[in-house]
Amino acid sequence: MSQTQQQIEASRRRYEELRAAGQELAPKGLPEPTALDGAPLVPDRVIHREHVPPGWYAIMRLRRGEALRIVDESGRSSVSVVGWREEDTSERINCADTIKVQWSAAISKGRVILSDMGRVMLSLTEDTSGAHDLLVGGSTAASTLAATGAPGRNTQENFLAAAAKIGLDLRDIPPCVTFFAPVSIDDAGRFRWQAGRKQPGDFVDLRAEMNLIVVASNCPHPLDPARPAAAGSVTLIRHHAAPAPPDDPCRTASPEAGRALAFTDRLFG
Repeated sequence: MSQTQQQIEASRRRYEELRAAGQELAPKGLPEPTALDGAPLVPDRVIHREHVPPGWYAIMRLRRGEALRIVDESGRSSVSVVGWREEDTSERINCADTIKVQWSAAISKGRVILSDMGRVMLSLTEDTSGAHDLLVGGSTAASTLAATGAPGRNTQENFLAAAAKIGLDLRDIPPCVTFFAPVSIDDAGRFRWQAGRKQPGDFVDLRAEMNLIVVASNCPHPLDPARPAAAGSVTLIRHHAAPAPPDDPCRTASPEAGRALAFTDRLFG
């Protein structure tokens, strides 16, 4: 075996060791899902509340230390989200790094969503379902036509419209995270939709770890088997997040997430 091959094999072994350690530790560090009637918001901490009808989108600016609660009122919606750092929009949500750093394509309470600079943009501090998608992406004109039988509004076009309003364009739109999208992967590597994991009133709280511009699109997920596609209004609630405790699960669930949050803190040190 050549020296180059030895180095490759050594690197592969080290990767497998780290992956095994990450996958072993993380599930033990993740909290239980939030109860549907849990984590009530204190009214005087709410900054803004907005209802987003099916097919539409909203743009929201979040300051570090604030949070966005997304509520699926009907249990039929999926909400695709992209975001950028407000001071430098070349830094944006990165689904691939979110998966790699945490050794998992599943996100739920206690996980973080990273930027393409290795910093944490959002922490999932509350989450009733754990049924979210980092892999498939939002709806397109073609998937909407297939779902409804007629042309209609879709996430791809919503993101383009939102980006234009904040001075961005197609090249600035990253792959999205879709909440309330129960996508799993079977043993053959095929995507599966687990409708039983959705319920009316599901919500997720996303704590901003930096100043952000966020776009949320309320359109049916491409894999949702409902025909015609079913959707309902969702509610977005911007609020002041509770201070993170010393044992904040988002910081302690994995060493990688802790390092990413520490790296993010340096922006504000």
